[in-house]
Amino acid sequence: MKKYFLLLFFGISLIFSCKNNFKEAEISDPKKDTYVVDNYTKKEVDIIMRDGIKLHTTIYSPKDTSKEYPILMQRTPYSSRPYGEGKMKTRIGPNKHLMKDKYIVVYQDVRGRWMSEGVYDNMRAYIPNKKENESDEVSDTYDTIDWLVKNIENNNGKVGTWGISYPGHYATVSTIDAHPALKAASPQACIGDFFFDDFHHNGAFLLSYFRAISLFGTYKDTPTDSAWYSFPKMNTKDQYQFFLDKGPLSNLNEYFQYDKLDVAETSKKDKIDDFFWKEIVEHPNYDEVWKSKGIIQHMDKVPSSVATMIVGGWFDAEDLYGPLETYKGIEKHRKNNYNTLVFGPWDHGRWASSGVRNAVGNYYFGDSISLKYQSEIETKFFHHFLKGKGDKNSGLPEAYVYDSGRKEWKSYDSWPPKNVVKENWFLSENQELTADKKSTKGIKFISDIKRPVPYSEDIKTVFTPRKYMTDDQRFAARRPDVLVFETDVLTKDFTLSGDIMAKLKVATTGTAADWIVKVIDVHPTDTKENNDKLQDHLKMSNYHLMVRSEVLRGRFRNSFEKPEPFIPNKKTTVNIKLQDVFHTFKKGHKLQIQVQSTWFPLIDLNPQTYVDNIYKADKKDFKTQTHTVFTDSSIEFSVLK
Repeated sequence: MKKYFLLLFFGISLIFSCKNNFKEAEISDPKKDTYVVDNYTKKEVDIIMRDGIKLHTTIYSPKDTSKEYPILMQRTPYSSRPYGEGKMKTRIGPNKHLMKDKYIVVYQDVRGRWMSEGVYDNMRAYIPNKKENESDEVSDTYDTIDWLVKNIENNNGKVGTWGISYPGHYATVSTIDAHPALKAASPQACIGDFFFDDFHHNGAFLLSYFRAISLFGTYKDTPTDSAWYSFPKMNTKDQYQFFLDKGPLSNLNEYFQYDKLDVAETSKKDKIDDFFWKEIVEHPNYDEVWKSKGIIQHMDKVPSSVATMIVGGWFDAEDLYGPLETYKGIEKHRKNNYNTLVFGPWDHGRWASSGVRNAVGNYYFGDSISLKYQSEIETKFFHHFLKGKGDKNSGLPEAYVYDSGRKEWKSYDSWPPKNVVKENWFLSENQELTADKKSTKGIKFISDIKRPVPYSEDIKTVFTPRKYMTDDQRFAARRPDVLVFETDVLTKDFTLSGDIMAKLKVATTGTAADWIVKVIDVHPTDTKENNDKLQDHLKMSNYHLMVRSEVLRGRFRNSFEKPEPFIPNKKTTVNIKLQDVFHTFKKGHKLQIQVQSTWFPLIDLNPQTYVDNIYKADKKDFKTQTHTVFTDSSIEFSVLK
């Protein structure tokens, strides 16, 4: 079952419909779901790329050969299984409607993964001006589409791409220097840049992704249908204590020494076999390695012939930056492109679920939200551009977004909406969040490296976290090392539509610090209980819903490329961009801001003493410090009027 385990956590849409049985989602069982077997044939081929590498590709074609069909393709690092004659998926395509509407559905193992040849490169860099026989993911996609339209019988010459998470990234890649046959692409929860998505947030390492490293960094140079990696064994159900006991990040190197060296020898402790972990350790700053892997800066190369629909979840803990910045990047360079944005009340990939109930963690949003998206949005998009007229009149709005406070969908002809204004609210004394600056005083708190602020009150060890995005923040508000600023009870609705900028004025007794800002919707005490799956220790009365949160590693406050220390006790500006929200703080609620300096073990522990490379810091570098937040700090909101 190990090889199926990874799929649950990285957003392949089919898994959400059968999340209790991985195998059922992959291989047909005649006693359960025979639609694919009854209506499709499967063929596996190896398509030769321009540099000679063969990529393993699985093609599901409708048995009815009296018509021509568009091609829907997903390229994935997570396996196009099941492999072998007679073994078929029970679900194919983005959703059941498209599956039954009949498309030629194609899955491909990307270079260096599973049954494809080559060596994998995590977020392989795009090469703008390729030499003859030089390849990247853009050329691999182009060469694949070219082969498909020329060799698959009964195709109508039109291709669409889709994917969630990493497959979503490959859907984005397909739009760059796109093949003429590509008419529609839907990058969903798509990775945009690994310095801001998944493994880092604004330069801080997402320690919560520790167990996912080996999935991407274990070397393989021959095709295989079995997992060649293994996940670190933590042997605990308390991840907070595990990482606290481990101490500096350098003590995690032993989990990435695959030839089982004697790590008791001091000379061996720094050896790393995992190429992705080594890349992270050796490149702590936003250097050319990370910049070359980013895809956002290439959105100017998306031709107007490709319609795009970018999909994401407001509470996606893994890829929130990616889809928002992908949409904005295409808009920035818009050349008569059709580009639409869909954002709903989902965590990572939940829009592909076949379940009726829609909740993120402890917070319930309603029923049939994902099902409505699949039938009325996703299906309509692909049908129009691959089977229909294919013009700009798709019947879909520019932005179809869910107000997570009002719990209702809204349509706009731009995102953010045009009638948005910027408002600054100040972090004032007496725990107040005020529309006017009242003073300029410092509020101090101690950041104890032996007692960092947890990101969740749960005792757990997870592969990658999700539910914390809507977790009740009362537990944090009651800690002395978390500063709280709150409005009075709102007398009218207050809607945020767009990004948020925290403009902090801070100081520290040390030379390094992280800064975390959280935006919270404090519910009234008489809020009704509407979630029968709420954790037993919680009540909706006074629930502190986290609407948005973000961290900035303080050394990057002026530049992600060139970090710099703080000058002890000097007042310093730290600006933190929080990703977009669409949330109404309803009348009777309160808006709360929390500011803290640790968020453990979601992010790694900052030594609070400046070192050139935190991944190589020693135990002696970690010191408790006193931090100060000044009351001329403000939060700039995008307010819908």
